[in-house]
Amino acid sequence: MKKYSYQAKDGSTNKIVKATVQADSENAAAKLLIAQGFTPLDIQEQDENGSFLGRLTNRITTKDRIVFTRQLATLIGAGLPLSQSLRTVLEQTENKRLQGVVEDIVASVEGGKSLSESFSKHPEVFDKVFLALIAAGEVSGTLDESLIRVAAQQEKDAAMMSKIKGALTYPIIVLVVIFGVMAFMLLTVVPQVEKLYHDLKKELPFLTQIMVSAADFFSKFWWLVIIVLGMGIYFFLQYLKTDSGIKFKDTFKLNVPLFGRMFRKLYMARLARTGQTLLATGVAMLDMMRITSEAVNNSVIAASIDRAAEKVKGGKALSTSLQPEEYILPLVPQMIKIGEQSGKIDEMLGKTAQVYEDELDEEIKTISTAIEPILMVILAVVAGGMVGAILLPIYSLVNGVNI
Repeated sequence: MKKYSYQAKDGSTNKIVKATVQADSENAAAKLLIAQGFTPLDIQEQDENGSFLGRLTNRITTKDRIVFTRQLATLIGAGLPLSQSLRTVLEQTENKRLQGVVEDIVASVEGGKSLSESFSKHPEVFDKVFLALIAAGEVSGTLDESLIRVAAQQEKDAAMMSKIKGALTYPIIVLVVIFGVMAFMLLTVVPQVEKLYHDLKKELPFLTQIMVSAADFFSKFWWLVIIVLGMGIYFFLQYLKTDSGIKFKDTFKLNVPLFGRMFRKLYMARLARTGQTLLATGVAMLDMMRITSEAVNNSVIAASIDRAAEKVKGGKALSTSLQPEEYILPLVPQMIKIGEQSGKIDEMLGKTAQVYEDELDEEIKTISTAIEPILMVILAVVAGGMVGAILLPIYSLVNGVNI
């Protein structure tokens, strides 16, 4: 599908409309506009890729989506017609890319499409959870409430991811410092030690010789190191896009030391929060499980949910279906069972999500506290080992001269 910007005359209002539309060709875009009641005046294919800087500065952030969703919910809840609400939000939207998306949604809605159908034309902006909640809200007549639930869901998910990224930032910075110290010592200090020993016609100690050989290799073949490292990273990233690579990455996240428990609680919180939001809006159980398996963003957890969905389809209870799954933490089926008995599964899922979100906060604090001394020890060992390999030979030379 290609993206086209267009100018067209609205047949019902005689106004000139400027927006974007997705179609296979320019003719297909024109036919689509005519079907929506517009008379095409100008249709131009857009450069979908654009410049890197343009994509970076105009990307639609989670905050942009949340603000857009809350504004639209407020206006619809105040009784404004859908088309007018969308146009009002459009006037308040600052992000250029989001403006184009909203313009297309306005044109689609005014052309007779439902809001969920109009949103579904932009899957890169609005995910399946978003679309399912909007569709359920349209059917039940509670579109404003559904939009508020969507915004709340996005805020909680964004908050959890922000905390996890914060916990991972410090280790990454320390590791960069460690490699920086190693590179500095190898490329500046070690060659001076080698020159000193060479001038004195002394044999280098074993550890210092290893460092000298490494420094010599990097200084002569740095280009080869960059090529090999670049190719290795490229092929590894390509592997991670394959089915086996995705499974490897997702399984690694669930079992990696120190961080594995944190990721498991993140996925359980996401599973429970998404399930609660969908069920509260009136989405059917099997549809909820299908959407949730995609929303958790982990293929291993998604496979567990899909297996449980097949059992539910066969007549088993949701709690019983989830219980045998290895990576579904025990609290989830236990709380769902209580919900099944009381008829309030959505409430129990909400409480489960809150439990895991609170535990995730504590887990992140614990990891942040524990990882600092560990990384400091690693940094001290690496830096101390390199300093020792440099200073001890010099010290032995000085003692030899004194003797």
